[in-house]
Amino acid sequence: MGMTKDVHVRDLRSFLAVAEELHFTRAAERLHLSQPALSKQIRVLERQLGVELFRRDRHGVALTDAGTALLPHARGVLTAWQEAADAVDAVRTARGGTLVVGMSTSPVRGGLLPAIRSRFTAAHPETALRLRQVNWEDPTAGLADGSADVAFVWLPLPGQDRYAWTVVVEEPLRVALPDTHPLAARAGVDFADLLDEPFLALPGSTGPQRDFWLALANRGGRPPRIGAEIASTEETYEALAAGLGVCLVAAGNVPLLTLGGVTTRPVHGLPRARYALAWRREHGDRPLIRAYAQACHRAAEGV
Repeated sequence: MGMTKDVHVRDLRSFLAVAEELHFTRAAERLHLSQPALSKQIRVLERQLGVELFRRDRHGVALTDAGTALLPHARGVLTAWQEAADAVDAVRTARGGTLVVGMSTSPVRGGLLPAIRSRFTAAHPETALRLRQVNWEDPTAGLADGSADVAFVWLPLPGQDRYAWTVVVEEPLRVALPDTHPLAARAGVDFADLLDEPFLALPGSTGPQRDFWLALANRGGRPPRIGAEIASTEETYEALAAGLGVCLVAAGNVPLLTLGGVTTRPVHGLPRARYALAWRREHGDRPLIRAYAQACHRAAEGV
């Protein structure tokens, strides 16, 4: 027996991605790994099998004979494993199980969560609902790493084609600023008047979401001034109160920030913010996810 050690499904998945992309960077992006982490997994697999699976030279990456031999079997193992996981999942779902709902800020919005919960629980009394708070560094609120089954998120999402969603609410944007700010005296503000203000920015990991809340598309190519980075409601309030910058906020989140010393004003000339319930596209046919999305849709219509 040449293969003494058991190989991880994860390493086969990495091998398959590199074999299909023939490009380490693209394969790493597809797997949501860093390139060094992916290279390391491939090296571990090669060590375990005692062969080189890829030739790496200045022309790029190619499969070796051993890699070519492994490829159809790796596909077969991964397909079989997915079928096994689906079978177990179906049993767990039938027994009730747990649905994990991710969120970064609580969707207060007129008692939305209790309304969804009562509708969902009436239809699925066996299922436990678990709420999971995620900080703003993960804009998918747990969907990307699988720690949440469904999540309340702001659009747009990084890697948006991996998700499906139903929009819960569309809200106008307001600008939050210290009471003492000259613009606080106005009834409303044109976005043009905010272009030179320092803005509070989400972490870089949020990608297109950071761009949305900085209104990058509405700046005519002028880069924003960043006053501070924020990763939670508390940090946002502290930064606003300290005068480090202004920030855009959806109308429904205003009560979270106006805690004394901070005020908000309507902003003209910006798109509305879209708050959605999202899930991973490949999980769209799971009965509990479908049921929660339906409950959410009905509750949102009622609110």
